[in-house]
Amino acid sequence: MSKFWNRMINAIEPYTAGEQPKAGQRIIKINTNENPYPPSPKCAEVLRDFDISDLRLYPNTDASGVCDAVARKDNVSPENVFVGNGSDEVLALCWQTFFEKESNTDLKVLIPEISYSFYPVYSSFYDVGTEIIPLKEDLSIDPGDFCGKPNCGIAIANPNAPTSIAMSLYGIRKILESNPDSVVLIDEAYAAFAEGYTTAATLIKEYKNLIVVRTLSKSYGLAGLRLGYAIGDPELIEGLKRARDSFNSYPADRLAQSIGEAAILDTEYYDKTRKAIIRTRTRVINELRKMGFTMPDSSANFIFAKPALPLTAETLYKNLKARGILVRYFNKPKLCEYLRITIGTDPEMDEFLKAVKEEAQNAKNS
Repeated sequence: MSKFWNRMINAIEPYTAGEQPKAGQRIIKINTNENPYPPSPKCAEVLRDFDISDLRLYPNTDASGVCDAVARKDNVSPENVFVGNGSDEVLALCWQTFFEKESNTDLKVLIPEISYSFYPVYSSFYDVGTEIIPLKEDLSIDPGDFCGKPNCGIAIANPNAPTSIAMSLYGIRKILESNPDSVVLIDEAYAAFAEGYTTAATLIKEYKNLIVVRTLSKSYGLAGLRLGYAIGDPELIEGLKRARDSFNSYPADRLAQSIGEAAILDTEYYDKTRKAIIRTRTRVINELRKMGFTMPDSSANFIFAKPALPLTAETLYKNLKARGILVRYFNKPKLCEYLRITIGTDPEMDEFLKAVKEEAQNAKNS
């Protein structure tokens, strides 16, 4: 609390990011859903050839090169793309542009009860009412639960986080058709790792109320770059630009734009690393299930695993941390029995599995 802060800052509970190790520590870091592989070699070429004198000039406001790359990849028009400083900034601008209260202060944004924990923070920060929609018993989202409820918008991570479960395109279409006067935000931060998944971006020509948000942090290995984007109808994109230009007209710097464009266009490397993560994920899930762990079939670059008793999630989290292995533990109802485990390289996951086996045996012997 501070007398210098305003009412909202004094009252808000900010988003808590995953733990970051101190410099010099030897840590297996599988707690923040980072890509275990480096970015495309094309990004290194950009760095090598970048003219440092260009940094004296402001960047392109619309990040046109990135928009063109996304348009080529997703078979849309550049006018359908908006670029920001990481998907978190894009999401925040969506809250401001589409969900923030104006006259209908009784309406609320609908979000799943378990989802990206930044969503309720955005709602608090922008004074938007939030209605929490319960998940099904198996932790999946029932699209029908988002239909027929008055709202000022809907935000869903797909695949969902931290459950790792993906909703079908049929379910997304059902939500869109039931809410023609509300913007439906589909956050596809992890969609690259969902086998057989058809992106919601294929629906933007049919539904003017759909906005799809993505990041280069996970599937492109560029978490340190801070670049994200949205795909939607030009009317929605124009609204985001108006919000951006009322806050920060240059969210993506020149270097980030050049690197991001190169990464998006290197589809061969993107597919190679994406498939490697999926293969490792399948192996780790199988090994954990052999040890009695239960978890949904993951569509993300992480798994949401519940240890077999007498081993508990909290105990395993603490013991792994003592061994130099960081995973994510959420001390909250419905989440506290699970660990969110990012998929690392095969050697990292081998060491993780070895440690888990030892901890499970120790729990049985104690």
